[in-house]
Amino acid sequence: MTNAEFIARIVPFAVADMQRSHIPASLTIAQAALESGWGNSGLTVKANNLFGIKGSGPAGSIAVRTTEYINGKPVQVTAAFRAYNDWGESVADHSALIIGGVSWNRNLYSKVIGVDGQTAAREIAAAGYATDPNYTAKLIQIMDTFNLYQYDEIKEDDEMSAEDRQKLVNLEAELKDLRVLLAGLTVSRDTLKTGVQEQGQAIKNVTDRLGVIEGRAVMNVPAWAEPAVNAAVAAGLLDTPTGGSYDFYRLLTVLQRAGLLVTGR
Repeated sequence: MTNAEFIARIVPFAVADMQRSHIPASLTIAQAALESGWGNSGLTVKANNLFGIKGSGPAGSIAVRTTEYINGKPVQVTAAFRAYNDWGESVADHSALIIGGVSWNRNLYSKVIGVDGQTAAREIAAAGYATDPNYTAKLIQIMDTFNLYQYDEIKEDDEMSAEDRQKLVNLEAELKDLRVLLAGLTVSRDTLKTGVQEQGQAIKNVTDRLGVIEGRAVMNVPAWAEPAVNAAVAAGLLDTPTGGSYDFYRLLTVLQRAGLLVTGR
C-alpha cells in the first residue's frame, strides 16, 4: 500500500471521528501512518490494528512478537493485540483512549482534544503516549509533507448563487401566501361546519316538536274551530270534540286560513 493509498483509505474514518471526538484528523492520520508503517505492518494487515493497542478488541485479539524494554534492555516477547473488523473501529478505539485516558489518569490526553494538529502532536507526546523522543517531530513531518491539516477543516456547503438565493426568497413568499390561504380556508371550513351543525339542530328540534304534536292522543281545540268541531261531532264524524286526528285539525286550519270555514252564524 502506498502512502497516498493509505491516506485516501483512512481519511473518511479520521474526519468522521473528528466530528464526534474533536480530535484533529491530521493527528489521527499521522499517528496511524507512523504506528502501522502506512498500513503495511503485519498487525494492521491481519487485525486492522492501526495504533498497536494491546488487549482484546471487537474482533478478538492476535498474538504478535514485539519488543519490550525490561531494565532498559530490548526483549522479544509475544503479546496480545486488539483485532478490529475494519479501520473505523481501530480509529474509534484510538479516540476512546485519548478521550478516556488511562486508569490512573483519565485526563492524561485531554489537551489533545479541540486543538490544531501540531499542538495535538506536541501534547500527546508530552503526555507520554510514546517513548520515542522524536515522536512529535515525526508526526509533524508527516502532517507537513502530506498537508494533513486540510482534513481538520470541516467544509461547509458551497455558498448559494444569487439566482438560488432569489429562488429561495420567492419560495418563502409563496409559502407565506399558502399559509395565509390555508388559514382562511380553515376559518371558512369551521364557519360552514358550525352553520351546518346549527341548521341541523334547528331542523331536529322542529322534527321533534312535530313528532310530539302528531303523536298526541288529545288535541286542544281553538275557539275559532269550535263550531266546526261541534258540527262534525253532531254529524257523527267525531266521537268527541277532542277526538279528531292531527290531520283533521290541520285541514280545519287550512280551511280557516283560506276563508272557507264557517265558524259562526
